[in-house]
Amino acid sequence: MAGVRQRAVTTLPNIIRSLRKEPLKPQNHSLPSLRRAFSLYDQINLIDQVPDDTLRFQGYTDTGFTVNGVEYEGSLLCVGNLLLSLKANKFSDINANSLSLFQIIRPIPEILIIGCGRYIQPVHPELRQFVRSTGMKLEAVDSRNAASTYNILNEEGRIVAAALLPYGVSS
Repeated sequence: MAGVRQRAVTTLPNIIRSLRKEPLKPQNHSLPSLRRAFSLYDQINLIDQVPDDTLRFQGYTDTGFTVNGVEYEGSLLCVGNLLLSLKANKFSDINANSLSLFQIIRPIPEILIIGCGRYIQPVHPELRQFVRSTGMKLEAVDSRNAASTYNILNEEGRIVAAALLPYGVSS
């Protein structure tokens, strides 16, 4: 018993040193597949004729997203199959000014999904009023669920928009 304890005491500092040397790798989380609904036999495909060029969020990290196999850092603004960088580092940066594109873009998306980061945030009444004035509906959820919802609606062929903060944003 003393030999096992002695090995543990001498090995532990080496393990701690090796862990400190390796930088922490950001975790890349995959989004669930939304192209199939699972029946008892796993055979039903609800969305059949989806074009290959359809924009799909495939994963997320604390600092960005994976879209159609490409990793993007920072916040994103998506309209249909158009992907833009959004200059927003926190939820309060998403405002009428940062979303002014929706005053001129046609056709107007039926819904704007705001990905608030890690946690759902209350939407400022001024932002809510701006979104309504454009003719869109508004949904604010955490960024993981916002990306999944965007995928579903976009694959259905609906005109949808999303403003997404990275999942690591918590205020």
